Amino acid sequence: MVGSPDFLTGKGQDQAPEFQELESPEGELHLRFYVASGNEFALPATGIKEVLSPSPDRITPIPNVSPLLLGTLNVRGQVIWVADLGQFLGDSNPLNTDRPEIPVIAVEDQDMMLGLAVDRIVGMAWLDIDEVDAPSNVPDSMAPFLRGEWVIEDKSDKYLRLLDQIAILRSARWAA
Repeated sequence: MVGSPDFLTGKGQDQAPEFQELESPEGELHLRFYVASGNEFALPATGIKEVLSPSPDRITPIPNVSPLLLGTLNVRGQVIWVADLGQFLGDSNPLNTDRPEIPVIAVEDQDMMLGLAVDRIVGMAWLDIDEVDAPSNVPDSMAPFLRGEWVIEDKSDKYLRLLDQIAILRSARWAA
């Protein structure tokens, strides 16, 4: 097959006769995800170090720390704290840790890294920053960590909220 002239020239039965142009994405790349309460959020891809799916037994609980913290996780020799993002934002529903894997979004700013445990990751999406509205109808516990929100599919009660990972990382709430 490799020696076939069709392989070397890129011509074959399943090849399109002409190049297809890819559409340029609009906006900026974001990671979309849900917390335990069912609220959907997004984080800018540029602020995410990596996305992990460790089993719950890899997260080591630490006594006498904030109840928002699930414990620590060793990521290739670096120990990072893992927090329940939903509870941090004021949700009363704790994250279900009785499952095979817990999605964790590692965010970083300068030398600080934190793992944000979430309920479900939707995936990556190009979102237009120019269409972000000021947050409305948000709890006071969540407001300092939001950059804005998008209305989803013209439903006035469904929002995709844009988080500020640096505000989350630097919050005094972790000391509580």
